[in-house]
Amino acid sequence: MTVGACGMYIVPVVLPAVQAEFGVARADAALPYSLLMIGFGIGGLLMGRLADRYGVMVPLLIGAAGLGAGFAVAGTTHSLSGFMLAHGLLIGLVGSAAMFAPLIADTSLWWVRRRGIAVAICASGNYLGGALWPPVIQHYVEQLGWRQTYFGLGLFCFLAVTALAFFMRRRPPLALPAARGPADVRRTASPFGLKPLQAQTLLCIAGVGCCVAMSMPQVHIVAYCADLGYGAARGARMLSVMLAFGVASRLISGAICDRIGGLRTLLLGSALQGVALLLFLPFDTLVSLYVIAALFGLFQGGIVPSYAIIIREHFPASEAGARVGLVIMCTLFGMALGGWMSGKVFDLTGSYRAAFLNGIAWNALNLTIAFFLLYRTRLVMRRGAQAPAA
Repeated sequence: MTVGACGMYIVPVVLPAVQAEFGVARADAALPYSLLMIGFGIGGLLMGRLADRYGVMVPLLIGAAGLGAGFAVAGTTHSLSGFMLAHGLLIGLVGSAAMFAPLIADTSLWWVRRRGIAVAICASGNYLGGALWPPVIQHYVEQLGWRQTYFGLGLFCFLAVTALAFFMRRRPPLALPAARGPADVRRTASPFGLKPLQAQTLLCIAGVGCCVAMSMPQVHIVAYCADLGYGAARGARMLSVMLAFGVASRLISGAICDRIGGLRTLLLGSALQGVALLLFLPFDTLVSLYVIAALFGLFQGGIVPSYAIIIREHFPASEAGARVGLVIMCTLFGMALGGWMSGKVFDLTGSYRAAFLNGIAWNALNLTIAFFLLYRTRLVMRRGAQAPAA
């Protein structure tokens, strides 16, 4: 997951260089990231289904080829449209998608009692990649140029992921049909007291909302720092700090999740993410931005993994890959929408203040859904406790 994460974090780092080379507006320069996230999301659903059927090694091998080819194509193209397609189809849909939702779903099937921390350790690879890759990419972009950097990444990712995939041959025991017993059927017949489709839809909408908010700092922090006069290199380091604290956040959230459950962990993370976004409005000095970036990473890192725990708590184990992939797809649609939307708001207003306010509004949507699902869960539990007494 750490290796595959480079696909997610390369565009924010090269965004200023790509914008200058192709001579386009900020929103257009952010479109490759948006298409990558859309491809990442759709690919996560498809790769999750493949993992349910054939095991996680198969999508990993496909993803290795996708990353290698995608970086190579993006490094040779001389048009923004070709650059966008390489990111959306090869790096996103075929490449990085294989190294997120399928791995999270597969990990959730190997553990029961400590499932939250297990999923968190796995998911932290994504943010560990976010902490490691931006400064590395920025260094090679400055030394060699962004095209040569893309070639090097493509070769490294293809070789590394192919080698690692063969360690993932074994199928998890909980993926077998026998793992689903009568208790699972009773628990998953009406998740949150809703029809499965209604519950899944609400989780998907919540995923879009939290990640539109999440994308504002993650996608535009490098460009934001450059606009403030601090330089792209400091912005890349700030993104690295944000995602390094995201690793800690995911581990802490995993431990919390084992104690209070996935839904309450989602609610806590969403509330704290909203607080961090509010802090970006009054403060823009270099030191304050580093502090807020660290807080943002620390607050929001556990949000996305909590969806996998929620699904394992309320849906059948045999559907984990597809359902986790669907929710992750929606979170990535949110990242894609938020990345483009923030750039568009900047182009219209000339500043990022309105973009931060837009993110806060989407975060409020996520918070509302989390509150509603928690209310429905308590209602179902109350009715269940009253039935035997009656």
